[in-house]
Amino acid sequence: MSGDSCLPQRHTHSASSSSASPACPKTKTCSYRGAVGLGNKYVRVNVGGSLFYATLQVLTRQNSMLKAMFSGQKEVFTDKDGWILIDRSGKHFGSVLCFLRDGTVALPKGRQAVQEVFAEAKYYDVQGLMELCQNTLQDNKELPMCVIPVVTSRKEEEKLIQSSTKPVVKLVYNRSNNKYSYTSNSDDNLLKNIELFDRLSLSFNGRVLFIKDVIGDEICCWSFYGQGRKLAEVCCTSIVYATEKKQTKVEFPEARIYEETLNTLLYETMPPPDTVLLEATRRSFTSCGSHSEEEEGGAGPGGAELRERVRRIHVKRYSTYDDRQLGH
Repeated sequence: MSGDSCLPQRHTHSASSSSASPACPKTKTCSYRGAVGLGNKYVRVNVGGSLFYATLQVLTRQNSMLKAMFSGQKEVFTDKDGWILIDRSGKHFGSVLCFLRDGTVALPKGRQAVQEVFAEAKYYDVQGLMELCQNTLQDNKELPMCVIPVVTSRKEEEKLIQSSTKPVVKLVYNRSNNKYSYTSNSDDNLLKNIELFDRLSLSFNGRVLFIKDVIGDEICCWSFYGQGRKLAEVCCTSIVYATEKKQTKVEFPEARIYEETLNTLLYETMPPPDTVLLEATRRSFTSCGSHSEEEEGGAGPGGAELRERVRRIHVKRYSTYDDRQLGH
């Protein structure tokens, strides 16, 4: 059946549905030969269950697969109601139509969504939309959310810590560094320490540098650094005595690890203060006369400096009788 005989029935089926049913079966193949001249006619398109209205003028505007379908070069399938069937997802078909109408379209946010639009543009052979997607993907390359270096040597570790302008949190975990058997909960606690490290690295990404060490001498140990020096250390292993033999126990001091991580933020390099704001604040403070000469002297270059804070917190405990000193 030609497009001349199929089009009028498709647009007038609402007036006489009974007469249109014999002419258009449930699924029919027809061509749109000669339909280019009817540019003001609307076409109903069913794309994967999503329904769209578009004019022939829009659908045949560019050299694409849609133009081949609606200019008679390619046969199309229609249902009993006259909807043109396209076996494709209709999620981004609206973006394809908008580009055909206006020559441009606002692409969705996210690299994956743009890639989906590019796949649809490639399927329908819409060259302009393909170029737009490619340019957007090249310009907006998504960087990884969080990068955690894994140190492989002591030199590399020292270089990372000394060159970092941010506080550093290091986790050493090496299950093989054990000469005794583990307690029943040690494996679970070791995994909990690793999971906490991952959560903290995502929460404080950009403010704290998190590094992993898998070659250290400890089984599970946290180290905290600020301005190139060690501030605190939390060792999560202990030796226990059970069933007449020594065992290694891995603990999970979650609250203490959180506390030390927050303490490292005190050594975060802050941006320099606004000189204009400082000057305005100083004038206002002087006019109030609420400070003394002693306070002025203390605030100068000879004032008190930031006091160094170094803590080494070890959870490691030796509960065996062999490790106790005599008389205790």
